[in-house]
Amino acid sequence: MKRRSLLQLAASGAALATLPAIARAAPLEELRLDYAHYSPTSLVLRHFGWLEEAFKGDGTRIKWVFSAGSNRALEYLNANSIDIGSSAGLAALLAKANGNPIRTPYLFSRPEWTALVVPKHSTIRSLADLKGKKVAATKGTDPYLFLLRALHTVGLKRSDIEHVSLQHAEGRAALEQGRVDAWAGLDPLMAAAELEGGARLLYRNVGFNTYGFLNVREDFLASRANETARVLKAYERARAWTRANPSEAARILSAEAKVPLPVALLQVKLRSDFSNAQPGPEHLRALQLAAPILRDEALVRPGTDLGKAIAGLVDTSFARQLTKA
Repeated sequence: MKRRSLLQLAASGAALATLPAIARAAPLEELRLDYAHYSPTSLVLRHFGWLEEAFKGDGTRIKWVFSAGSNRALEYLNANSIDIGSSAGLAALLAKANGNPIRTPYLFSRPEWTALVVPKHSTIRSLADLKGKKVAATKGTDPYLFLLRALHTVGLKRSDIEHVSLQHAEGRAALEQGRVDAWAGLDPLMAAAELEGGARLLYRNVGFNTYGFLNVREDFLASRANETARVLKAYERARAWTRANPSEAARILSAEAKVPLPVALLQVKLRSDFSNAQPGPEHLRALQLAAPILRDEALVRPGTDLGKAIAGLVDTSFARQLTKA
């Protein structure tokens, strides 16, 4: 390869060890990634077409796939239906521990996107009151894992409630129709339930909201480090724009999710932190603190080495190389 091309690859954050593989790789025909209402930066990136712009010269098609929740994004990654997908951190760890071949080189936000929600006039006043009650939550997502961790703080387990497995939008509908007593919500649906229906947040804990992880299939990251770096650069552009223009980002979310602007503003301005996209020790520590719930609730196979799964999931070097470049 020409010296100029090598320098361009290094500047994109690709490790030198991967350059021979990149040199042999055929042009990428299609790049597949998700967008989600719980990831405003993905909506900004898609709205402005910055990825299409970045890959236009290569003739690479950009395929956007909607993820209704972390469970869907992780299912798509595991099925090789997408190359890059967004999920909550603990949901990504659960998937990784159960064999999903992913790594996380980038964070799209530090959100408080979930809480336990009850109807406006509910008599439920504490977590202990949930014993024996019907609670809606989407399996394999941060809200579901948040629910389990919250229950454990008052000595309750999953078996102490009647879990109703519903996708997020269905969970909100079930709450408002009185078919469940509580719901582990997800923004912007949760914000809409508050502002439009008067729903009450029974339990909040930002520490139990794990970070927004941008996950990449391991085989794609290994063979397409250059393309991955270019995606992260585009995400960085979207993150910087969102931080500088939160109200406009909320307008994009409002239009895409079909929610009123005040709902989107609540999510983007008050419940999302876009200040740090680089995985580091604090994120490893957050997963280490959260991981025991996966074992305590038998969500992973007995004997699963969760420490090894965390180390295999979080890539603290890729984004750092990109930032330096």
